[in-house]
Amino acid sequence: MNGIEFFQYPPQDGGPVWGVRVDGTDLRAHTAWATRELWRPELEDQFEDQERESAELLWRGHDGLGVLDFPENPFLPVAADSAPLLGCPCGIWECWPLTARIAVTATTVTWSSFRQPHREQWGELPLGPYVFARETYEAALANPEVAASDPLGPPPAGLGV
Repeated sequence: MNGIEFFQYPPQDGGPVWGVRVDGTDLRAHTAWATRELWRPELEDQFEDQERESAELLWRGHDGLGVLDFPENPFLPVAADSAPLLGCPCGIWECWPLTARIAVTATTVTWSSFRQPHREQWGELPLGPYVFARETYEAALANPEVAASDPLGPPPAGLGV
């Protein structure tokens, strides 16, 4: 089973934002590494400081989901072929979402078939599947950590394209 943590942090504007850690790592970090090679053709020769600027774009390419945008929790639907897990840093989650299939059984919650709907040519992303114990998942969802600021931090060396 994978580990899951939910947290909330203040965005630049508006209400709090939902974040997620899978196995102790922010889902945004997992996504940045998983999409790095997919971005390469689009980002080559786009920046003056290629390594630093492309790393920043990859690392900050997603944000959490605004709590006010989702009055009912998006992380525990009965079943969803395409549920948002991350949104866009602009604050409009639909602008650049990370979606996944969420399958719920009596004992597990599984995230699979990760996609970026605005890059159909990428197909299914090399993430997951992640399988969580449902009891642990629901407990983490009911009691999210509240962070004073976005806990993501700076991009690691070697992430850029």
